[in-house]
Amino acid sequence: MKLTLEFGGGLELLCDSVKIHNVDVDQKDVEEKLTMKDLLVWVGKNLIKERPEMFMKGDTVRPGVLVLVNDCDWELSGQLDTLLEEKDVVVFISTLHGG
Repeated sequence: MKLTLEFGGGLELLCDSVKIHNVDVDQKDVEEKLTMKDLLVWVGKNLIKERPEMFMKGDTVRPGVLVLVNDCDWELSGQLDTLLEEKDVVVFISTLHGG
């Protein structure tokens, strides 16, 4: 499944400082729909190059990471159960900043 993933607010530093990734996520079973939970596992294995604890906590994103699916807050669409479709755009933005 082809998706666009964007990282901002400092999260791009965990992905070799690349903000936008056009990816093709392999689906194990074509009958099964890709969920955000599946995508987060894939991102952890394939894109996060350093300090994964800054992105993930358990099986979800850390508190303070805003997640948008097609410009809609994932909290409105089911969070980890959000179903993804071909050409969706998923944005991860850290809202936590040092000072």
